[in-house]
Amino acid sequence: MRVAYGATEAADARRLLYQLHDELLQSNPSAAASLAEGLEECLTVAELRLPPKLRQGLCSTNCIESGFSVVDRICLQVKRWQGSDHRLRWVGSALLFAESRWNRIHGYRHLPLLLNALNAAYRLRCAHNQAQLKAQVSAA
Repeated sequence: MRVAYGATEAADARRLLYQLHDELLQSNPSAAASLAEGLEECLTVAELRLPPKLRQGLCSTNCIESGFSVVDRICLQVKRWQGSDHRLRWVGSALLFAESRWNRIHGYRHLPLLLNALNAAYRLRCAHNQAQLKAQVSAA
């Protein structure tokens, strides 16, 4: 899996992940199903062709899980919840506290490249959808 995530081309990563999926079908069908479920999402960062440093920072959910961990630890200290507003205030303040402890994203200087890649992918998807609509209209 590490080799697949380290691949520079999305097609190579996709091929390696499908090979891993086939191997997992024999030993752990549940893990194979989980991999198949999120396989395309795993390749999103590779398809955007981002620089390696930025790719490394975006390929992990550690920052999200760290924030959830801080919120969980702080909210466990509350002994009696007094309505949904109370919960929202505590979660909000816990997230603000967690934010103060976050570091920069690795490769943050390349974030403009990410923005350009996302815009290009969006334009490509819109053009593809318009072509499909035209094909459907002409077929009808």
